[in-house]
Amino acid sequence: MFESAELGHKLDKKTYAKEAAALRADLLDMQYDVKMASRFSVVVLINGVEGAGKGETANLLNAWMDPRHIETHAFPAPSDEELERPPMWRFWRAMPPRGKIGIFVGNWYTDPIVARVSGRIKNAALTVAIDDILRFEKMLTDEGVLVLKFWFHLSKKAQEKRLKSLEKDPKTRWRVTKRDWKLFEDYDHYVDVSEHVLRETSTGAAPWTVVDGTDENYRTISVTRHLLDTVRARLKQKEDKRKKASIAPFERSLDGRDLINTLDLKQALSKKKYETELEKLEARLNLLARDPRFKSQSLIAVFEGNDAAGKGGSIRRITGSLDARWYDIVPVAAPTEEERAHTYLWRFWRNLPRHGRINIFDRSWYGRVLVERVEGFCSEADWMRAYSEINDFENQLHRNGTIVVKFWLAISAEEQLKRFKEREKTRFKRFKITPEDWRNRDKWDAYEMAVCDMVDRTSTEIAPWTLVEANDKYFARIKVMKTLCDRLEAGLK
Repeated sequence: MFESAELGHKLDKKTYAKEAAALRADLLDMQYDVKMASRFSVVVLINGVEGAGKGETANLLNAWMDPRHIETHAFPAPSDEELERPPMWRFWRAMPPRGKIGIFVGNWYTDPIVARVSGRIKNAALTVAIDDILRFEKMLTDEGVLVLKFWFHLSKKAQEKRLKSLEKDPKTRWRVTKRDWKLFEDYDHYVDVSEHVLRETSTGAAPWTVVDGTDENYRTISVTRHLLDTVRARLKQKEDKRKKASIAPFERSLDGRDLINTLDLKQALSKKKYETELEKLEARLNLLARDPRFKSQSLIAVFEGNDAAGKGGSIRRITGSLDARWYDIVPVAAPTEEERAHTYLWRFWRNLPRHGRINIFDRSWYGRVLVERVEGFCSEADWMRAYSEINDFENQLHRNGTIVVKFWLAISAEEQLKRFKEREKTRFKRFKITPEDWRNRDKWDAYEMAVCDMVDRTSTEIAPWTLVEANDKYFARIKVMKTLCDRLEAGLK
């Protein structure tokens, strides 16, 4: 893949000056077109061998365009806080919103390549990392992000010359480190590993562009022209907000039976037994949260369910068992303007707990396959692909030591109506009932079908759903507490 980048391409000063003057103006116009349209974000990945002009190119893009609308990130070795989250966490947090350009110097490709070259990981681990990257980039591009990937290359001879030149100049000597020379010693292995990774991750939606880094003039014009042409082409494309899936949506079962309408909602618990059981479970949960093994793990509890099914009450029973310093509650409502400018999982990646902590999500990322599906807030193709994206997200959490516990609290339509009317009559409960809650009752069957599809497609061995019969609040709260304790106990390593 690197043969053409070792030909020693050059561009004379006169041609460069002529091209650069026009490109600077065009790039600035393009940038403001992206900002005004705010239809998509642009992510520019800058990777390659040391000394090939990666840093210079990032600086040049900021100089030629308006840096106020560019977010440039470099990613050194992960901090302690970053190591306590999945590897992709720090990249998700850095994603630019629609209308902006993000430049990532050193990114999700750097660590796997360097780790394989240094021998810290084997080929199997590299393959896992490549699979993670492919799924990550597919989600980004499916969500409308324009991903441009540049690999800056130098031949071994050219790299040695470049490093010596930088080291010789007092003004640039600081840029050459022992790590750079160590990578140079491993040049052949580094190039072999890099070529393998590029070949496996150059896709139709996010292909690699290999750039000859020998001549600064040639390198600059090549990168800026490709960036300009690609973004312009994207701006000309019409947005299809009603994308259809390639297969037909799921159908109801022939006999009308499903996971929700076959639940035994009559199950109940006496107040006396409830109080006895709750006291035991509160003590058990508190002890589990203080278990020394939990310091290297974390817990996420997800609460979904019918309106008025008792999610808030169940959450209060959990938090009443814990030290307030150990947990955070993440209430999820309609996305804010900032959140709508990012891909739908962005706001959830930002709220992942550190090790030794518990995050409780009151509503969650499942909104994509529930509310957004039923209300038509996203296209058919978007919610149908979301199942695999969510499973991948939860798999990354699991591999990082996060225990994911998911609850769907179910009540009957009759019980819901009773609770709605009760809330309207009770002054301190009126805030809980909204016109939207009443409108949702009209789509009861559509929501039931969406819930059944959700459970069928996202209840996995690492993050299973627990369906909670919630007509009786005492029964529901005990089932939630017991399930949470069981899952946390089983997940401690």
